[in-house]
Amino acid sequence: MLEARHLEAKLASLYKAGKIVGGVYLGKGQEALSASLGACLEWGRDIFAPLIRDQGGRTAFGEPILDCTRTYLGSAAGPMRGRDGNIHRGRPTEGLLAMISHLGTSVSVVSGMLLARRLQGTLDGVVGATSIGDGGTSTGSFHEGLNAAAVERLPLVVAVANNQFAYSTPTDRQFACADLLDRAAGYGVEGREVDGTDFLECVRTMAGAVQRARQGGGPQMVVARLLRLSGHGEHDDASYVPEDVRAGRFGRDCMEVAHQQMIESGYADEAEIAGWRSEIVDRVQEALATATREHGPNPWDERWEARATNLLTVVD
Repeated sequence: MLEARHLEAKLASLYKAGKIVGGVYLGKGQEALSASLGACLEWGRDIFAPLIRDQGGRTAFGEPILDCTRTYLGSAAGPMRGRDGNIHRGRPTEGLLAMISHLGTSVSVVSGMLLARRLQGTLDGVVGATSIGDGGTSTGSFHEGLNAAAVERLPLVVAVANNQFAYSTPTDRQFACADLLDRAAGYGVEGREVDGTDFLECVRTMAGAVQRARQGGGPQMVVARLLRLSGHGEHDDASYVPEDVRAGRFGRDCMEVAHQQMIESGYADEAEIAGWRSEIVDRVQEALATATREHGPNPWDERWEARATNLLTVVD
């Protein structure tokens, strides 16, 4: 959570300074939910399809910080070789999928990968997970994917960040059901609700959902109430969010709540947390410095003919 918050703050600064091409989307306020999910998954074994505010989950799952800085800064040494930007990065062979902008589609993609492993006989003990926002749960892709996963009893975990706005559209203009958990029940999917600002509650709830899915309990959906503590992206000032919503319980900063819970529970003291912050500052700065020194893609070095050759081979 700390690494994601500090890294994204640096990326936001670079964006405002004109050093980043494309958008920057922060997970500020959603780190507890995202990191709790990523921490329950195993790199190289499980499948994780993060969304735009899942840097906390990416970090907890095991994504190298250099993958992030290299992609945002267009380094050819990054996982996307400088061909794609910001959040559209991944390492599919290790189980980390690139984010898909067509919201809800990742539910079907992860389900398809889980079904493929079942056919291969390698699904035992594997979990697939993805994230979605409240607005994304209204897309056709989400409903088709969740229904298929439920019918096949796949070990899928879907984390729904109910951040109260689909960009600028409030939830009362998005859906008429009393609660988003109703959507889970409608497809025979087990659902849980959690306070997304409560770090320890997120950890307990997400760990339980992943364990049930891993042990054959079928798809699980966790709906977290929280508030996006920034705009939709750094281009958006979120002026449409009412002050009473910001001041409400779900407008709390999960980072501040987590800090207090760590101290009160005896998991760490102020000195330890300060030490973590210091280490993270150094790691982030080193990763940014490395990516800044590296070159972007060179069209003269690209093997464009390789793609044409492969296509002709398929056609033949």
